[in-house]
Amino acid sequence: MQDPSGELTITGVVQREAWLQRAMPPAEQLGQDLWSLPVPIPDNPLRYVSVYAFGTGEGLVLIDAGWGAEESWRALRDGLESIGAGVADVRGVLVTHMHFDHVGLAGRVRQASGAWIAMHPADQAVFARSDYRSAERAVAVEAEFLRGLGASPAEAAAAVGTAGQWEKFTTIALPDRLLTDGELADVPGWKLRAVHTPGHTPGHLCFVDERSRRLFSGDHVLPRITPNISVQRGAPPDPLGDYLDSLARTRDLDVDEVLPAHEWRFRGLPRRVDAITAHHERRLAELLDAIRRGPGSTPWQLAGEPSLVVPALGSVQRPDADLRGHRDRRARAPAGAPRPGDREPDPAARVHGEHGLTGPAVGDPVPPAGGTGSAADGAVSLRRPARPVRAPAPRRRRSCCGPAAGRRRPG
Repeated sequence: MQDPSGELTITGVVQREAWLQRAMPPAEQLGQDLWSLPVPIPDNPLRYVSVYAFGTGEGLVLIDAGWGAEESWRALRDGLESIGAGVADVRGVLVTHMHFDHVGLAGRVRQASGAWIAMHPADQAVFARSDYRSAERAVAVEAEFLRGLGASPAEAAAAVGTAGQWEKFTTIALPDRLLTDGELADVPGWKLRAVHTPGHTPGHLCFVDERSRRLFSGDHVLPRITPNISVQRGAPPDPLGDYLDSLARTRDLDVDEVLPAHEWRFRGLPRRVDAITAHHERRLAELLDAIRRGPGSTPWQLAGEPSLVVPALGSVQRPDADLRGHRDRRARAPAGAPRPGDREPDPAARVHGEHGLTGPAVGDPVPPAGGTGSAADGAVSLRRPARPVRAPAPRRRRSCCGPAAGRRRPG
């Protein structure tokens, strides 16, 4: 089935039809010993995360586990029962990244079955920080972070929420195992290789099954929307640059089908990567224009610039992702035109947010070959000096990993 944009072939036809009907899709068998199990995200426009279950002959291994809520737990349990298994059969959980809709149930699965949990060291390092294990500390540090970007004390306090709202996010299970780029995951009968794709989070992982040529893309590449790219306290200062590098290195992977964590499965990875890259080129040019119109603006002020606010999934999205990177530049936007090559923030979300849903990137104009241009003609290059990579061998909104999770925040 062809995507309306004409750029993708939809293979998750049942998933897309359910999406259009605003219904949960069914569990699906995708091949021998491979299933897709939808697990709902309560009160969230993303609706569900796709948990992938691999039969190994020695039990099941999951990619992701779902949101940490009772409704989600029941759906995961029922999904496993529908394929003739149970939670007790799960021997491992491969976590694509640290957001609550992906890792929230991993600890409960481990308690029920003794399964191991594996994630990338960069996300594990974030979880292990004291301000991620204490709700009171998290609130204090996050409020300080937002004040450093130009929020008033009242604005920061309202955006962060209370320690009680943060509490469940401080109890996310830490992993038993760490997986780095190029490693084979412990999934007997499969050749599932980890691909480190930082950007959405510092330790985001995709997985390539080299036998079936499937890419389990997590939130790195989605068929219709773009993932949140946000500066996080204590994390690398240029997540958008990291994300673009990750897109470049995954664009030409030898895969036949993409199995994302949200929405539906598809073919056409290179075209989708090109569309997402073009989307960020366009949004960066819009942001630079806003900076020129408002020299001296703080990142917080720029995040409310009307020309940069775009529709999100069921709410409004502010362009605050890499805007928050200005904190690491101690920053006010400089008077006058920015220096060529300066990367300014791209739309996204708060540190604990899940998806900066800046609307579909499908159909965004593709920049000229090479992706270069000048500020004068509105085309700004996102290219950075090449770094060696290994082949795989606030308008405020809903969020997944903080007090805003699962509800609309005032905006």
